[in-house]
Order: sequence, then C-alpha cells, then structure tokens
Amino acid sequence: MDNLTTDELQQRSRRPTLPADFEHRMVWWKEALIISAFYSVYTLIRNQFGSTLVKGVSIPEHAFTNAVRVIRFERWLGLFHEETIQEWFLPHVWFIKTMNVYYGTAHFFVTLAVFVVLYKFRPSVFGQWRNTLAVMTTLAIIGFSLFPLMPPRLLDAPCPDAGFGAQCIVNELRTRNGAENFGFSDTIKEFGGPWAFDSGAASKITNQYAAMPSLHIGWSMWCAFGLWPIARKFWMRAALFIYPSVTMLCIIVTGNHFWIDGVGGLLAYSVAYFIGTELHYLNRRRLVSQISKASQTQKQTLD
Repeated sequence: MDNLTTDELQQRSRRPTLPADFEHRMVWWKEALIISAFYSVYTLIRNQFGSTLVKGVSIPEHAFTNAVRVIRFERWLGLFHEETIQEWFLPHVWFIKTMNVYYGTAHFFVTLAVFVVLYKFRPSVFGQWRNTLAVMTTLAIIGFSLFPLMPPRLLDAPCPDAGFGAQCIVNELRTRNGAENFGFSDTIKEFGGPWAFDSGAASKITNQYAAMPSLHIGWSMWCAFGLWPIARKFWMRAALFIYPSVTMLCIIVTGNHFWIDGVGGLLAYSVAYFIGTELHYLNRRRLVSQISKASQTQKQTLD
C-alpha cells in the first residue's frame, strides 16, 4: 500500500478528490436544462395519479381511505392534532393569507434560489446536492402513485363532479364524538391564495392527492442542509432551520398535509441524500479513472 502512487490511491478511494480546477467545469445552462427537464417529467408523471384522473375511477375513495388510515395511526399515537392547530390560527386572517402565499410560492422559489447558490458557492459538491434533489423527487413520485392521500382540507369538500373531496363518503371518524364533519378548512378556497387548486387550469395540472411524502418538507430540509456549510454564524444556521419549521406549520395550518406527511418528507430526504451522495462519488471515481488514464497516455507519449 505504501508503494501506491497518489493517482492509484485516488482510484481506490471511495470518495476521491478531483483536481480543483476540474470541479469548477460546470456549464450553468446545462445544469438548468437538466433540472428543468427533470421537474417537467416529475410534474407529468405526478399528475398521472390522483385528481387529474378523478372522473370514472375510484382514486378519490382510495385517497380518502388512506387519509382515514393516517388519522387512525395518528390517533393511536395520540398525536392527531392538525384540526386543533388549524383552528387556533383561523381567526387570524392575515396570518392564514400569508401562509397561503407561502405555501404556493416558497416551495419553488426558495429551492430554486438555493440551487443557484449551491452552483455558485459550493461547486465541488453541487452534483451531490443536485442528485439528492432528483432522487428525493423520484421517491416522492413513487409515494404519490403507491399511496394517494387526500389532504385534510378535502375531507369535508364536495365529491366529484362538484369537487375533489370526500363529503359524500360515510365514515365513523367524520362524526366522532358527536361532530358533524372532520372540521378542517380549505384555507386557500376560503381566504384566497396565489391560485386555486379546485378550479381553472390549476385543477387540471395538479395532483391534489400527492400528499405523502410532503416535498414541501423534504425540499426545505434539502435547502437547510445544503446551505449549512456556508452559514458560518450561529444565527444564520438557526435561521436555516426556521425555514423547514415554518414550512411544517404552514402545511398543517393550510390543511394541505398531515404532520406525518412531513415525516415522510424527512425520510425521503434522508434516503435521497445517501443515494445522491453515493452517485456523486461514483461519478468522481469514474472521472478520476479517466484523468489517470489520460495522464498515463500523455506520459507514454512524451517518453
């Protein structure tokens, strides 16, 4: 082992180091094209399951059944409090409207901004975080297709064709303890937001049953951990984790997710980080091998 050259050690290393100048050889438009194409494919596939196919199929009933399973599980844990938390904030209209805007915009624009920051200031690990984002989104697609989940806001909403909810489905949890319904409010429908999900173009291009896992939480954690090394001061790092915390509050207050969907998002992020990191270093090993071969060929030519 002591007789191995630096190039040979790098080739055998699980996480080899590339030449510093090589790590910066990225083309911004190529990366933008890759992520745009991936997001387009993700959107297309995601919308093949759920609300876009609501007519003539049993997906709403399936999504409602899964929501009931989630509620039963959270009740078993003693942690089914989403309706109570939402009720605390409903009287504060300004806050609800803010959360509606936050839910419809931050998820995309903050992630895009962090993507640009990583490209600019962390080029050596940009591929790792790009891979993580892509894998996490792929895992979410699998979750949406295998476990369509009706969000809390639709549990008391009109059934098709009047809406995308489950108001017409009889279930003992709906009238538990003398209640008339589950008690959730669709805050975007009631208070307004960037767009409505139950009408117009948005209702045709979105999957309203894509609740598990919550990519709002998964992507927000991706943003926080991706920027962690750049945030040198304590208050900066604290601020990073305020973002996913506020996002968790937002998805509950707006009735778009159960808290366990957020846990699903964290799990998707964790698995994606491991896979994305391994793919990153697999590519590095390939590049190190190519560089080593090119170097050896050059030496032989000079000799």
